[in-house]
Amino acid sequence: MLLLDILLFVASCALLVVSTRVLLNSLVKIASYLELKEFVVGFMLMAVATSLPELFVGIIAALEHTPLLSLGNVIGANIMDLTIVIGTVALLSRGIKARSEIARKDALYMMLIALFPILLMLDHVLSVIDGVILLLAFSIYMIRLFGQRKEFRKTTDHVSKKSARKSVIWFALGVMGLLISAKFVVMFATAIATEMAVPLLLIGLVIVAIGTTLPELAFETKAAMSGHEEMTLGDLFGSLVTNSTLVLGIVAIINPIEIENFSLFLVAAGFMFLTLLLFTLFIRSEDGISWQGGVALILLYVIFIIIELVLEVGILASG
Repeated sequence: MLLLDILLFVASCALLVVSTRVLLNSLVKIASYLELKEFVVGFMLMAVATSLPELFVGIIAALEHTPLLSLGNVIGANIMDLTIVIGTVALLSRGIKARSEIARKDALYMMLIALFPILLMLDHVLSVIDGVILLLAFSIYMIRLFGQRKEFRKTTDHVSKKSARKSVIWFALGVMGLLISAKFVVMFATAIATEMAVPLLLIGLVIVAIGTTLPELAFETKAAMSGHEEMTLGDLFGSLVTNSTLVLGIVAIINPIEIENFSLFLVAAGFMFLTLLLFTLFIRSEDGISWQGGVALILLYVIFIIIELVLEVGILASG
């Protein structure tokens, strides 16, 4: 039964990735038709779109009274974005840097906002009020970004009105696919956690996060290799802010998140702080993230996974 649940979970994640890819491709054309600035496209459209797996999984998890799965997913996805995803991008593109001063400043704001829900959860719970605060933080950051839209000169290629209309249909199909696949991801992830007797938080941190982060990896790698570094960073910043505020805010409002295993949470939160700090220092420097820095970030994720698994084995042994 466990093997079947794992196979069905992998299949659900595959559908999640395919649905997100369909949605992403449609949004690229819609954004191009609207002739939006590249960094703003990266944040306001691409980032929100690539965070839709986390959002849909979070909503379904909250409705099914397993919000800890969403919390683990968000923290795990953020850590993966800051290590595996950006590390792979830096490695393949031989380095990546923020070429505008605004992008470098936004890296600092992104770090502070991404840490905000961690601070709210130091009392072991993310309440409805905390959720409202996170949604307000997301709204304020979006308004600030929209006010910067004139600062970015580079725009995307033009797309015809006919192509844009077709993209709207594909967008709707992508959303439907996400809704269905997210339902199955939560179902089988919960089943795996139950059968393996491991916390939902850990399943979200390690397993679900891998599946929901694949869209960011695909999009940011393609964007960086095509020379669109501003869009790559826009997507990364946007994904982190969206996951930390919009996703967790909605989940907390639907079903407040109570942390059962605080030691697992603290280790994950500590690693998220460390990766945020390293990324911000790298990207705000003149040299950006070199390929060597990318390798270091990837190795940091490996260390994170090892520590989390060792901690969980210790907890099971003592229990």
